[in-house]
Amino acid sequence: MAKDFDTRPTTAVILARGLGTRMRAASDTTQLEGQAAAAADAGVKGMIDVGRPFLDYLVSALADAGITEVCLVIGPEHDMIREHFASLDLTRVRVRFAVQEKPLGTADAVAAARDAVGERRFLVLNSDNYYPVEALSALLEAPGSALLGFERTALLAESNIPEERIQAFAILDVDEDSHLARIIEKPDHATLAQFGESAPISMNAWLFTPAIFDACDAISPSIRGEYELASAVAHAIDSGETFTVVPVAAGCLDMSRRDDIAAVREHLSHVDVVL
Repeated sequence: MAKDFDTRPTTAVILARGLGTRMRAASDTTQLEGQAAAAADAGVKGMIDVGRPFLDYLVSALADAGITEVCLVIGPEHDMIREHFASLDLTRVRVRFAVQEKPLGTADAVAAARDAVGERRFLVLNSDNYYPVEALSALLEAPGSALLGFERTALLAESNIPEERIQAFAILDVDEDSHLARIIEKPDHATLAQFGESAPISMNAWLFTPAIFDACDAISPSIRGEYELASAVAHAIDSGETFTVVPVAAGCLDMSRRDDIAAVREHLSHVDVVL
């Protein structure tokens, strides 16, 4: 039986298993205490207090966009996240957990959510980025598989991310039908010059069909020994899956380093959280 993927998705997967290597590194300018220090030291970026834990803002934004079920992919040691959500009175979203036993890469993390997702389309997001509600809503309206493509100028103007960091982000090669042709990871200066300032940037906000799970199973580890989501997407494209690139002229908050915390807190100070 053919699967119906016309229904607007209501499920999101948040990848919260990462090692948080950059967040664990000490900072000369940002000193943390208490729960924030414990979360940063453990690399659990989503639990760092920026008014309340960062993950609360992301889950609330997803609820604003129409998501009703969130699956957090965590490590077996991440009791801090489990205990936090168990302590909340959730009225808009159901929070579930999937365990990625070892940090074997982003594709392996997505594969860990297979049982939680089933045969539905679903969002996949980073746990250390805050995406605009309007962008999430637009992604949920896209057909089939899709991803957000951020405009470079808007990212620079409306995010907390410095230009040198943005220059290292993956850019998207998009065809004339607004479909993804390929992802170019860590583009060098020649590649950036070739594609120009108009090339959309990936902030790892995806809409997938269950076909991504077969792609995750099919790929080999990268040179780093990890199963990379970009490789799984490339495999899916080669296998006939089409990814629509949804343009976004807005910022995206990034909290991958301790020095990001103050700016993220300021940006989110006016945001109401309702879970």
